Amino acid sequence: MNENGSKQLPTIGFLGLGNMGSPMCARLLTAGYKVTAFDINPQALDVATKLGATPAQSAQECASNVDVFFTSLPRPDHVESVMAGTDGALAVMKPGSIWVDLSTNRKDLVQSLASQAPDNVSVVDSPVTGAVDGARNGKLTLFVGGEAEPVALITPILSHLGLVIHCGDLGSGNVVKLVTNQLWFIAAAAIGEGFAIGLGNGVDLGILWHAIKESVGDSFVVRHDAPSIFAGHYDPSFSLDLCMKDLRLIKELGTNVAAELPMTDAAERAFSIASERYGPQAAELHVAKRIEDDANLSMRLAGDWVPPWEQ
Repeated sequence: MNENGSKQLPTIGFLGLGNMGSPMCARLLTAGYKVTAFDINPQALDVATKLGATPAQSAQECASNVDVFFTSLPRPDHVESVMAGTDGALAVMKPGSIWVDLSTNRKDLVQSLASQAPDNVSVVDSPVTGAVDGARNGKLTLFVGGEAEPVALITPILSHLGLVIHCGDLGSGNVVKLVTNQLWFIAAAAIGEGFAIGLGNGVDLGILWHAIKESVGDSFVVRHDAPSIFAGHYDPSFSLDLCMKDLRLIKELGTNVAAELPMTDAAERAFSIASERYGPQAAELHVAKRIEDDANLSMRLAGDWVPPWEQ
């Protein structure tokens, strides 16, 4: 209890202040949580510090002596390098604390790391979806996997970030997240083809987009991502490299399905071609720019297209 007799909020450690981690950390600070933060990028850490976070000097310092430790990192190998082993951040977490991995990760890696957790330290996976604007505005969807008790304890915290869906046992959050990305990548790979067919046959792009939104062709990609194509920046907040990383993880999950998955294979090929042509750090929707370039078409559309990271 605090001096006013109300329940003390849990203390938080937050590791990873990138495009998604930084706004999530900011929302927790705004909600009144005491947050210790760390990132290898000093500029990112400085931003969090100015918002009220206590800067840590290392991942281990960030994880020790907090009730809930969040990680938001780009790739599974980053998570493993930070958390695993006797010198890892997981090893220094205090009894009764909870590690929540917000990264898009491998199910088996999360489970393996959980088996290394100190006694009475719980592990929950909670990858997120909703892009940078969702992170900024608390409108993410969080796919949570883990035991009922720690999930119940962290749900009020996660609710400041968006909608929380408990998907099942540890690791199930990442399976669900990767399925949603599987469908997203297929749609993102397809939308450029749809625009190209319309344009190539004389239909105005603005009319085409309106018609798609009001039809069975509607989707998150159509409404959220298409403006990044129209603006010509292709949404650099998520790179082709990250798309390819997630597609590899999706393909790994697909090995447990005794059937061909041709749509997923086609999406992987489309993103691979774009990555090879424009480079792995190019914006995700270069998967559509490749079609523009090959077909000698322009998908620019006049409008006040506010970038997602500014919304």
